[in-house]
Amino acid sequence: MSERRALLEDWLRAVLDRSEISLVLASGDASFRHYWRLALDGQTLIAMDAPPEVEDTERFVRIAQTWRALGLRTPAIHARDAGSGFVLLEDFGQRHYLDALDDATADRLYGDALGALAIIQACAPTTELPAYDAPFLRRELDLFRHWLVEQYLGLTLSSGEEADLEEGLGLLTASALEQPRVCVHRDFHSRNLMITASPSPGILDFQDAVAGPVTYDLVSLLRDCYIAWPRDRVEEWAWGYFGLAVQSGILRPEQEADFLRWFDLMGVQRHLKASGIFARLLIRDGKPGYLGNIPRTLGYVLEVAPAYAPLRGLAELIAGRVLPALSQATSRAATT
Repeated sequence: MSERRALLEDWLRAVLDRSEISLVLASGDASFRHYWRLALDGQTLIAMDAPPEVEDTERFVRIAQTWRALGLRTPAIHARDAGSGFVLLEDFGQRHYLDALDDATADRLYGDALGALAIIQACAPTTELPAYDAPFLRRELDLFRHWLVEQYLGLTLSSGEEADLEEGLGLLTASALEQPRVCVHRDFHSRNLMITASPSPGILDFQDAVAGPVTYDLVSLLRDCYIAWPRDRVEEWAWGYFGLAVQSGILRPEQEADFLRWFDLMGVQRHLKASGIFARLLIRDGKPGYLGNIPRTLGYVLEVAPAYAPLRGLAELIAGRVLPALSQATSRAATT
């Protein structure tokens, strides 16, 4: 048993006044957090282990309680110890949106999720949140180059490829910064939304929220790294959300001319970042399970890029060098 797990069990025994504690790993997460499920008097709870040197449980608790007061379904907090990084949470069960989404359920489930997103954007405060500013955006975009292109694939870019990449990144940053600022969850997708009783969905992994672009969470949901839908259906949902956002005061009617461009380019920013994170999870954290999502994730970039001239060189880099190198790396890994 690890030292952290032993400390967690000791804390739970004290908090719950029980001599026996039985934990089952619920999720290893893509960060440094771990989640454990424990049975208690006919119900289950979740114990979160977030090492305090790398995770901020107080921020998690503050956002959970603030959003819950708005009527959103965030986990109830039963106990916490900020010094140790332990939090005892309500358990939303084991059915993620990803488990339930199909052609028959998508309209209803996305309708619920978009309704929750409108509440976050219209009502959740941003005053204490970090700003999703130009340096922040650039740090995220550099994950693609550093972790995927250089570290995982071992590619060296030519001067022309460097120029194409910089042109594309400049467009993405400018587009993100011109958008209205709202509260941004940052991982609002099918693995962090749970099937729950009303109000639904159950919302997880919100502790990294920032004040940032209005389309960020929308594209995270509708151009999800873990499940893909036809472009016309995605755009239908996106335009439906535009109408809801106008009604809620999040957007103005005259922003209709910019909305789809914001949505497209925000998606490219997010998908470049995510592909870099998936490579980092393998190299730094020893978690290979996310690599299989990179082709789908970069596929969104190739789908959108032809409509935006400054992205065409980036698309050529991805199609001509990154994806072939990724395929070769995957093949080598499969034979070793």
